[in-house]
Amino acid sequence: MNHLTAAEMIAIKRDGGALDRQMIEDLVSGITDNSLSDAQVGAFAMAVRIRGMNIDETVLLTDAMRRSGTNISWNLDGPVVDKHSTGGVGDTVSLMLAPMLAACGAFVPMISGRGLGHTGGTTDKMESIPGYITSPTDDRFHEIVRTVGCAIIGQTNDLAPADRRLYSIRDVTGTVESIPLICSSILSKKLASGTNVLAMNVTTGGGAFMSNLEDACELAKTITDVAQGAGVKCHSLVTDMDQPLGSAAGNALEVQYALNYLQGTREDRMHQVVIALGAMVLVDSGLASDAQSAVMALEKSLSSGLALEKFAQMVTALGGPADFVESSANYLVKASVVRNVTADVSGWVSGVRAKEIGMTVVVLGGGRTQPGAPINWSVGVNQLPSVGDKVEPSTVIAQVHAATEDAASIAEKRIRAAISVSETAVVPRKVLIDN
Repeated sequence: MNHLTAAEMIAIKRDGGALDRQMIEDLVSGITDNSLSDAQVGAFAMAVRIRGMNIDETVLLTDAMRRSGTNISWNLDGPVVDKHSTGGVGDTVSLMLAPMLAACGAFVPMISGRGLGHTGGTTDKMESIPGYITSPTDDRFHEIVRTVGCAIIGQTNDLAPADRRLYSIRDVTGTVESIPLICSSILSKKLASGTNVLAMNVTTGGGAFMSNLEDACELAKTITDVAQGAGVKCHSLVTDMDQPLGSAAGNALEVQYALNYLQGTREDRMHQVVIALGAMVLVDSGLASDAQSAVMALEKSLSSGLALEKFAQMVTALGGPADFVESSANYLVKASVVRNVTADVSGWVSGVRAKEIGMTVVVLGGGRTQPGAPINWSVGVNQLPSVGDKVEPSTVIAQVHAATEDAASIAEKRIRAAISVSETAVVPRKVLIDN
C-alpha cells in the first residue's frame, strides 16, 4: 500500500475525513521516532481537536500508541486490575483501593502520574513516605505485585513513549481538551501495563479537568467503548469534583488521610467513590458474582485489617519504613507552620471550590508550576468541610500547613475566598453522578 505524507494525512483529518489503520500507524511511528516535526504533531493534534475521531479511529490510535513502547505481560494466578482517575483535589482513592483490591485477590500494578496544574499526583503522594521508591526495576515491580498483590509506582519511560511526546506538544498547543486524545493517552499506558480490568473515574465540576458534565459523560462512554474495543473489561464512573473529594489536600497530608481511612476513619463521599469503583473491578474480574457481594468483600478487606496490612507490605517492599503504618507521625514530614482557619459567620457551607483549594496547595509549594520542579511534601490543607456542613464562628473550616507565616496568611486568604457559607441549609451535590 502507498504511504501518504504526513501533510496529506493531516489534511484528511483537517477536512473531516477518517484515518485508516495504516495512516494512524504511520503517524504514531513518526511521533515516536521524531520523523514528524513538532509542527506536524501539533497540526495533527489540532485537526483531531477540531474534527474529532470516531470510535474505530480512537481504538486504532490507542493501540498504535500502546505498541510504541514496552508492553508488560503478567503470568499470575488471578486477574490484573487497575483504576484510573482523570484527576482532582483531595482524591486519594488509589492509595486505599489498591490494597483493598489486593486483599480481595486481585493483582494491582498501579502505574500512576504526577500532579498536573491544580490536581494532585499519586506518585508525588507516595514519595512523601521516606525511602519509598516509585521507580523500582522491572523485576522488583513484578516481584512485589506477585507477592504483595499491589504496587503503586510512577510512570516509566518505556511505556507508550508516543503518548509522552504527543502530550507534551498538546500541553502547549491548546489541544489538551480532546476526548479521543485524552482517551488514547490514558488507555495506551493502561493497556501497555498489562491490565485485564479497568475502572475509570471521570471527575466533573469546578475542580475537574472536564468541568462540564456532558463532556465528562462523553469521555466516560468513549473510554469504556475504546477499552472494551481493545479487549479490556472496563466500566466508568462519573463523580463530582466541584468540592474536594476528601478533607485533605497536599502530599503527606493525603497519605495520612489514606492511612486513617484504612484504619477506620472514613468520610462518606470518599467511601462512596472507593466502594463504587472497587465493586466494578471485583465484578468485572470475576472475583465477585454481583455488586452486593463485591461491596461486602471490600468492606471486609477494611474491617479485617487485611487492606491495611497490604498497604504496609507494599510500603516496606518499595523501600519505606517497616513500621510506617504504626508510626506514620514519626516519618511523614511536618510543616513549620500549622494554622487553624475558623468560620466568620454561622450558617451552612454552600461551596468549597476545589480548583481554588488545589491552587492553594500549589502556591504553598505542594504542587508544580513547571514540570520537574521540586515540591514540599509537608504543606497543604486539611480539616476541610463538606457542602451542607453546619458551621459557627468558632468552627475550624481548614487547617493550613505552610513553610512560613507569610505563606500561611496567603493560603488563609485563598481558603476563605474558596469556602462560602449560606444563611440557609444547603443540599450537597451527589458524589456519584452517573454510573
